[in-house]
Amino acid sequence: MSHTPTSSQAGGLFRGWLVVAGAFAVTFVGFGSAYTFSAFLESLQKDFGASRGSVSLVFSLAGFLYFGLGVLSGPLADRWGSRRLAVAGMVLVGLGLALAGQARSLTQIYLAYGLGVGLGVGASYVPVLGAVQRWFVRRRGFASGLAVSGIGVGTLVMPPLASFFIETLGWRNAYLALGALVVVVGVGMALLIENDPRDRGLGPDGDPPQPKAASAQAEGFAVRDAVRSRRFAGLYVACLISSFGLFVPFVHLVPYALDHGVPNAYAVLLLGAIGFGSTAGRFFLGGLADRMGRAQTMLLMSTGMALSLLVWAASSGFWGLAVFAFFYGAFYGGFVALLPALVMDYFGGRNIGAIIGVLYTSVAFGTLVGPAAAGFAFDVSRSYLLPILFSVGANLVAAGIMWAMSRMDASAKLASTASPRGTVGHDPSTARRS
Repeated sequence: MSHTPTSSQAGGLFRGWLVVAGAFAVTFVGFGSAYTFSAFLESLQKDFGASRGSVSLVFSLAGFLYFGLGVLSGPLADRWGSRRLAVAGMVLVGLGLALAGQARSLTQIYLAYGLGVGLGVGASYVPVLGAVQRWFVRRRGFASGLAVSGIGVGTLVMPPLASFFIETLGWRNAYLALGALVVVVGVGMALLIENDPRDRGLGPDGDPPQPKAASAQAEGFAVRDAVRSRRFAGLYVACLISSFGLFVPFVHLVPYALDHGVPNAYAVLLLGAIGFGSTAGRFFLGGLADRMGRAQTMLLMSTGMALSLLVWAASSGFWGLAVFAFFYGAFYGGFVALLPALVMDYFGGRNIGAIIGVLYTSVAFGTLVGPAAAGFAFDVSRSYLLPILFSVGANLVAAGIMWAMSRMDASAKLASTASPRGTVGHDPSTARRS
């Protein structure tokens, strides 16, 4: 197709911002729908006579798929285009929610919600974020922040909306209503996603297109070299350990509040508080990272989540839980927003989608185990104290790993300034770029 760059630059809206809007909407309805699960947990437990652990496993399965699938959806988007993956993902999410509303057993919930929502979000998440990266260079951080803030805003808006649907329509029709919303909004906005500005005769940020050799995307580590490095190993282990507790509040905070006498309408607002904090964290903590350094700020994110979880352990009333939810959301949001940027810092942009996809398998495994294990622990002890304290410890261990990595970076920089033949902080196993 032939497009002239002047039409998009001469005072008009740069097309890349429409791509950001599409990515925002996809993450809004995709993750927002996934994070409504806590609002449905009590209804599912009651109607199917199931334990809290077995119901929590539904979310764990979905989370495993939507983080783990990025290792496949990223390369598929490069081949087929991000728009196709995003549209297919939104259709799968909508279908999964609708089928969950028709389920007659918990096994059918596993298949409908776990597979439908899990595969749908997994098919769309990495492709839409990858598309945003190609449309921007100078404003990439801001554009990426806007795109992923859909997750935070979705967590703020969708759970209370789901609770309203449950109260007025019943949980089965609530799933149908959410499924219809995802298809209408998600598919409609996913049509704005475009893979590459060069298809419209533009460069990133609306500039004239540059020769391929001049593109920042051309520089970076080979995937094989990146994943064999000490830096990647440190990030992978830190993310894996942290993820065992990362999504426990998304599943169990509402049941915890209900167990302690918080009215349902207020309990669901706690998920909104996580979403509000998450949105704030993605913007404000990102600026802090530019000044402090991203590795040091990631250390702060894990430490902050650990301290916030201690507030949860000590709280039983709405306001104490709301304070926990906001600050946990802020540090969680900073963690999610900084992780791709840190990968870009360490390994360059050439294979950023594939490297992030491999890294996110760590989050997938942690999510598969953590929320379900917390539910089973509650079934045995009738208390969430042990899972909360375990999550505190996991985040502190992750913070320790990030501290060690930041020290390693500092030592490497000192070595590189002392020797003109230094490697600017890259460990030897990844010194080769492609």
